[in-house]
Amino acid sequence: MLFITSRMPTVNTEPALNKDFVFDLQNNSSSRSFFCCTRHKKGKYEEIGSMNLLKSLKAAKVRQVLVYIHGFSNLPEDVFAATEELQKLCDKKKSGEVLVLPLVWPCDADLGIIKDYWDDQKAADQSAFTFARVMQRFMEWRNSVEYNPEDDPCLKRINLLAHSMGNRVLRQTLSNWKHYDQPQGLPLLFRNTFMVAADILNESLHKGEAGELISHASRNVIVYYASDDLALRASKVSNLKNGEASRRLGHSGPENMELTPKNVYAVDCDDVNTLYDPPKGHSYFRSGLKKGQPGIVFEHIFETLVSGRVFPNEEYRKSSILSLNKA
Repeated sequence: MLFITSRMPTVNTEPALNKDFVFDLQNNSSSRSFFCCTRHKKGKYEEIGSMNLLKSLKAAKVRQVLVYIHGFSNLPEDVFAATEELQKLCDKKKSGEVLVLPLVWPCDADLGIIKDYWDDQKAADQSAFTFARVMQRFMEWRNSVEYNPEDDPCLKRINLLAHSMGNRVLRQTLSNWKHYDQPQGLPLLFRNTFMVAADILNESLHKGEAGELISHASRNVIVYYASDDLALRASKVSNLKNGEASRRLGHSGPENMELTPKNVYAVDCDDVNTLYDPPKGHSYFRSGLKKGQPGIVFEHIFETLVSGRVFPNEEYRKSSILSLNKA
């Protein structure tokens, strides 16, 4: 499994590649550098460098890449387990279609839920500086005559799935990328951006708000939300400390769809989220009622990946409700 991380290793061998990359789980500060690695097995990782990772992605026998940004309180092996589940579900639907590439940022998972939450918010914001460099490195590679000549370009479609606080990482990453590297505006990098149980304010995607850049960088932006997501309910209470009284995007969807860019869509998952992920109803985007069997949220994500259209038979539709009765 290929992955990119902003999490510090116990030993940093830069500029040499680290053949025995070990995560420093006691340090949840983001590295200024990013590390491109491969996971050979549980607990065994090797740094391969950005050029080798991009070369591997280009050579992979798949049509699309799905970048996965995980949520709050996930240690690396938690992220890899979720990635493996996503990859198996994709392969089960259509072999050779999608490769899942996780971005691992430094969560804290040992000091209590409230302290972890605030530490993870800080780590998410710090990691955004690092992942903005990842975006810029990719664009430089994609536009390079040496690595992608006219007779051999990289034609893979790039998609992104951000879960929970991973949406904060995404929002801040694009903001930093524009500020430091793309002042004229972000390129259309992602075919689809899936925002699942997003732990950011529900007006974040409105025109003029910080998350509007997500729509600039994406052909489609799909927000999956559920009003009884217990993890986000706790998040709202926690964020009152900072004067954020608004609902979370993953609770209600965009506050006002008329104020969002035209490529933003909203999907209500309230009927299935706690069935798929009891009792929290937060991680409902992978398996359904049975582990390894796709749920209808994943089905919608995958159909959108394949078709490039959120509601292919209804051109002007902007929202939907997913329920088992419609499966």
